[in-house]
This record gives sequence, C-alpha cells and structure tokens, in this order.
Amino acid sequence: MYQPGPGMNYNYPPPMLVECSSCRTPLQLPHGARSIRCAICQAVTNIPNPHSVPSSSQTPAPSTHAPPPPSSPSPYNHAPSGAPPPVHGRKRAVICGISYRYSRHELKGCINDAKCMRYLLINKFKFPEDSVLMLTEEETDPYRLPTKQNMRMALYWLVQGCQPGDSLLFHYSGHGSRQRNYNGDEVDGYDETLCPLDFETQGMIVDDEINATIVRPLPRGVKLHAIIDACHSGTILDLPFLCRMNRAGQYVWEDHRPASGLWKGTSGGEVISFSGCDDDQTSADTSVSFRKTD
Repeated sequence: MYQPGPGMNYNYPPPMLVECSSCRTPLQLPHGARSIRCAICQAVTNIPNPHSVPSSSQTPAPSTHAPPPPSSPSPYNHAPSGAPPPVHGRKRAVICGISYRYSRHELKGCINDAKCMRYLLINKFKFPEDSVLMLTEEETDPYRLPTKQNMRMALYWLVQGCQPGDSLLFHYSGHGSRQRNYNGDEVDGYDETLCPLDFETQGMIVDDEINATIVRPLPRGVKLHAIIDACHSGTILDLPFLCRMNRAGQYVWEDHRPASGLWKGTSGGEVISFSGCDDDQTSADTSVSFRKTD
C-alpha cells in the first residue's frame, strides 16, 4: 500500500487493493470502480459487488482491504475526509497554443484553439480576463511567447498560492512527443513530453516535470483541469490512475503508479486531465467549419 510522504499525513480511508486476474500485479482500485485494467498485461479484473451476498459457488473478491464506504472521499487523489471546501474561490488559467510558424513542424489550428478556449473561459465560466495567461506566437510581450522557459514559469504561476476552492486550468495545443524513460516510473518505458516553440534548441518539457510542478503541490480543496491536445498525451500529467472510455460511455480504470512506489498524485487536491490521444498515438490538424483546428 502507498504510504504518504513527509507532510502528507491525511486521514483518508485505506484504498482497495486487488490482484490482476492474469499477471497478479497489485492494483489499486479507485473508489466506486467495479473493474480495473492492468497497464502491464492489459487484462481486465472485475470486482464483485461487495454489498451482494456471494453464493457458495462464487469466489471471493481478490481484495486485501475492505472497500471504503460510499460516502468516503475518492482514494485515488488521497483527499482527506471531512466536509468539502467551499465552492467559491479564485479562477486561474494557462492557455498555450503553438503553431511553430515557418518551420517544418508548422501547425495551423493551435492558436485558434487557444483563442477559443480563452473565449470559453471568460464568457462561459466567468474567469477574470487578467487571470487567463495566454502563451502564443501572436503575443507581443516576449515573456508570453511559448518558449520552454516561459511555459515553465507559467506553470509555476498557475499553482502559486492556490487555496481551497480555487479552480485552475491548463490548456495546451501543439506538438507532443515521447522519449525513453530510464528511471522505471513508466509502464510503457517512455516519458511523454510537450514541445515548446524552441524545443529544437532548448529541449522538451517532460511529464515528470509537469507532474512535480502542477500536480504534486496541489493542496486539498483545489481543483485542476488539464486539456492537452497533442500527440502522445495520454499520461502527460503522470497521474497515478488512467480512465479509458469508449464511444459508448463504457470505462475502465488503469493503475499507473510507478513500481518504485514514488507518489505521483496530489497533496490532497483533485486533478482531471483530458488528452487528445493515447501515449502511443498521434494527433493531427483538421478543419471544422472551414477553420483549422488541431
């Protein structure tokens, strides 16, 4: 079982641990989930309803812990028990759209994506205009160009001083890639990356850094949504659990916690990430209503 690190002594219920029905790898089951897919062998382990009475012919659930009661907070973000924080709070967003103009990597729709997201946040979700930080090639301020350094600083700004009730958003539209992982914390053996405007000279931003910057510091009561429209972006935030959903709305959880035991979750907050494709897939420009979009 995961043991919280220093400064993370939360009073959350113990997670439910099950064994993969195929390779017997220990898997941690998110609260309320009735099945989970093993990220190593891809087998799906179904969990019987703990409230039903099994017949003598039924085998017991492959669990080493009783599931938390239905009213318990979700164990997959390690939120502490107790009343939820107030729904009011500050809103803050970082929106990054990169077209890589005049290069062989040029994309046509990413800046349009960024503008549409800004319009949506301000007009629909009432984000204050001065709380939305835009990073695109169209910005005249050199500190708002989507370079590696500026993107790093923007991510630090996004979570700096956040308090319970705050709502944060990170939107990225641009190139994504992946590179070989050497510390053993990736199930598929690759780190996922984002490609800043100057990635060919300054390098890419690796998922480990993104996780350390905007996921792990997130305190209780803060919610972060990430919308990543890029190639190889399935686990770009390196979250400990992945939810796969098909077009019929059926979903299954996967346990992506590193075998090393390193915790990749928050410090009590909640993070939800939507990605444009899986880690081994690519995205592409397309046209909607005769306008380019990524």
